[in-house]
Amino acid sequence: MLLIPAIDLKVGHCVRLKQGAMDDATVFSENPAAMARHWIEQGARRLHLVDLNGAFAGKPKNEAVIKAILAEVGDEIPVQLGGGIRDLDTIERCLDDGLSYVIIGTAAVKNPGFLHDACTAFPGHIIVGLDAKDGKVAVDGWSKLTGHDVIDLAKKFEDYGVEAVIYTDIGRDGMLSGVNVEATVKLAQALRIPVIASGGIASLIDVKALCAVADEGIMGAITGRAIYEGTLDFRKAQAEADKLASK
Repeated sequence: MLLIPAIDLKVGHCVRLKQGAMDDATVFSENPAAMARHWIEQGARRLHLVDLNGAFAGKPKNEAVIKAILAEVGDEIPVQLGGGIRDLDTIERCLDDGLSYVIIGTAAVKNPGFLHDACTAFPGHIIVGLDAKDGKVAVDGWSKLTGHDVIDLAKKFEDYGVEAVIYTDIGRDGMLSGVNVEATVKLAQALRIPVIASGGIASLIDVKALCAVADEGIMGAITGRAIYEGTLDFRKAQAEADKLASK
């Protein structure tokens, strides 16, 4: 079970939102590149970046700070990015800059043809992000619920050739209310590709709960507010996850 620190970027700062609300942001660092180094030193084996301004604008807005993070990380660990990725030229630029994976969310739901083209053009580098509430997919920064069933859509995207699915329970993200293990397992069981859990991880209890079902196809979990506010010790949590995996 891979624990993946989230670095959410808003006007060049590392922040966390509550349930996706841009006006409810807590700034945790004004130096995201230093934060990236911190998580590597704490044992992170992958980083998750989100361009929050990009997600709302529909195009990347924090490119300078993303490049600074990639320069800091080098080729030590893979870095994935989501937020505002809407065309193939942007994907190509991201990968050329050194990103290992790009995450397509709203654009995948609204324009499946784009996702299909991205998987064809950049095989092995495309992750789809599905945000859902009560089994239905949400788009546009979680502001709109669609009628799409999350499992049906994930299966369709799996056939396109996406590398993995990041599943976020939007009712729990940033709320430290515990991860939705049941819904995450249900999705993972329906797919052949791995699922990365996201949203609501609050403590070591949640990490252990996910480790217990990792064999169902859950390869990792993204964690944000918990590691910034200290309810989860990242180094200890990753060590515990490794220990449980070796049993």
